[in-house]
Amino acid sequence: MSLPRRSFLLSSASALAASRFAWAAAAKRRVAVIGHTGRGDFGHGLDTVWQQIPETKIVAVADANEAGLARQLSKLKIDHGFRDYQQMLRQVQPEFVAICSRHADQHHAMALAAIEAGARGLYIEKPICRTPAEADALLAACEKHDAKIAVAHRNRYHPALPQIDSLIANGRIGNLLELRGRGKGDHRGGAEDLWVLGSHVLNLVDHFTGPPKTCSAVMLQGGRRVTAADVRPGAEGLGPLAGDALHARYETTAGPIAYYDSVAKDGTAGTAFCLQLIGSRGTITIHMDGRPLAYLCEGSPFRPPAEPRRWLPISSGGVDVAEPNPKAVAEATHHIAAVKDLIESVDSGRRPLCDMQNAATTVEMICGVFESHRQESAAVALPLAKRDNPLTRL
Repeated sequence: MSLPRRSFLLSSASALAASRFAWAAAAKRRVAVIGHTGRGDFGHGLDTVWQQIPETKIVAVADANEAGLARQLSKLKIDHGFRDYQQMLRQVQPEFVAICSRHADQHHAMALAAIEAGARGLYIEKPICRTPAEADALLAACEKHDAKIAVAHRNRYHPALPQIDSLIANGRIGNLLELRGRGKGDHRGGAEDLWVLGSHVLNLVDHFTGPPKTCSAVMLQGGRRVTAADVRPGAEGLGPLAGDALHARYETTAGPIAYYDSVAKDGTAGTAFCLQLIGSRGTITIHMDGRPLAYLCEGSPFRPPAEPRRWLPISSGGVDVAEPNPKAVAEATHHIAAVKDLIESVDSGRRPLCDMQNAATTVEMICGVFESHRQESAAVALPLAKRDNPLTRL
């Protein structure tokens, strides 16, 4: 029996809609993952975060370590694994690539290969690379191929950060006078701490003040100035390192001076790993990856208070307000917010919230410490004239 025309049209429309839905479900954004077991592994969840994004699908993973690759295939529940990431990129041609290894010496080559293979968006573990020259090459590749890079500085995606911006803009802490950051102060104190953990702090300095104009710094070993004899190969593929302490000062675009200090085994047990925004009428302290992320202490930091001051937590809802959106905090912590932002930036053509230019500024600030020390702690202009790691010329 034939269907009436109206019923037939409705049935056909429903079938077409179902077909389109099935196609859309099947046409997820293709993601490839690159890591290296034993050489930075797969970062802090940069591989598995894509499983939390409904519109993406991990289609392949690369790991030069055979045993590690087998574990990743099981972990990511996929079938396609490669020992050679360049072969994977050529064959799979993913739209997005996660570069997960924590060893910074691998990021530059991996990112260039992904961009040249046609990837539109990359999410990369920090620090992004080892020298300003490598950052220049990645910026040029992004420009040439219209690709986006987002970097895993998670605090840049935290929902409380806009509230902190608003507090500063509205004068809640008065005039912003200076920014003071410290590293974790564990056994890595000095240049290693600067690269691995200080990059988070310096990345936030860039957020609040823009790219610094100059850097002046001193690097120390056992209390004396670092010399060429102190330079050693760095851990985690960081390149040349030296010293167990350093002190840096930056003139910023916005005006306030920014400081960064790292001293090995400084006795703080990691609690000083933060950035303080010091104003004329109050202080905001941002604890890297803290929960809560930040606190406000109102009152002049230069006058003893008449009564005890409170440190008030800052949430996405405001000062001393219980976090109204714990899901957003969790998404920032677990990279979900960053990946969602990267996808949106690719689709809209805007910059990711923490993009390659922000990461390049962070690398510039780190290498600025080395160059200033090399020049007897003179204030050196940023961007640096020479684009290598200055410790190779100490």
